[in-house]
Amino acid sequence: MTGQERPRLVVRMKIARMAVKMTAILAILVVFVFPDYWVIVTSLDTPAQVVLVPPLLVPQGHWHNYVAAWLAAPWVRYFANTFFIAGLTTLSVLVTSTLAGFAFGVLRFRGRSFLFSAVLSMMMIPLTVLLIPDYLILKDIHWLNTYWAQIVPFGASVFGIFLLRQFFLTVPQDLIDAADIDGSSQWRFIWQICVPMARPVLTTIGIYTFMASWDAFLWPYIMTSSPSVQPIEVGLARFFGGAGVSTEWTVLAAAVMFTTLPIIVLFLFFQRQFIAGASSTSAGVKG
Repeated sequence: MTGQERPRLVVRMKIARMAVKMTAILAILVVFVFPDYWVIVTSLDTPAQVVLVPPLLVPQGHWHNYVAAWLAAPWVRYFANTFFIAGLTTLSVLVTSTLAGFAFGVLRFRGRSFLFSAVLSMMMIPLTVLLIPDYLILKDIHWLNTYWAQIVPFGASVFGIFLLRQFFLTVPQDLIDAADIDGSSQWRFIWQICVPMARPVLTTIGIYTFMASWDAFLWPYIMTSSPSVQPIEVGLARFFGGAGVSTEWTVLAAAVMFTTLPIIVLFLFFQRQFIAGASSTSAGVKG
């Protein structure tokens, strides 16, 4: 191989690698984005256009599907229930995760490692295994078909406790000692010093919890029976299973779009904080 051919070969190899990377990225993009795009197209088609072969890949602009979907169910109530449940659940998780994470990451007490391992072991228990006993418990305390049944059982998060514990492990001991010398109580140290420091992690936990609560289906579907307390995902399932206009795929796709849009906007708005929070805990996880 001559001296002039070697640079050309290097350039060709770089171009080939770039082409492979771009092809892989495009394939992943199609796999994840196309289903959402197809729902948008379906929501703007007529029932006759949905079954055309070959299918229409361009939205046709039939916005009346959204009007029909909105008028077919009490969506305002479903949205209000979901924001209320997700908001209180997120607030509760942030408080309990902060307190437990501080205890496991900063405080020194006998049995700390054993208790933390016991908390982590809860992640290995599938939710479906506990549905029947949990249902009986909620029935005994008269919490079925209430907001409490959808908030209190999820007011603590093993994931949130783990992340904040890993973060608090990185708090310098000198900072803790300085707070003790200044006469600061542990409660004040947590809320005035630790919480501002852990804001990226708290943002990550908050976004994760809010999205999980928004997407909750199985638990509220079993534990509730009235639209007055049911969240958006259960409302969407009942909308699809009902009679009349909800059986049309175009109207169902429209309902899927306006029930999914808020959580997509929320993630896009806070995605930088979400990534920053995940990155701030990476050192603690590796350690």
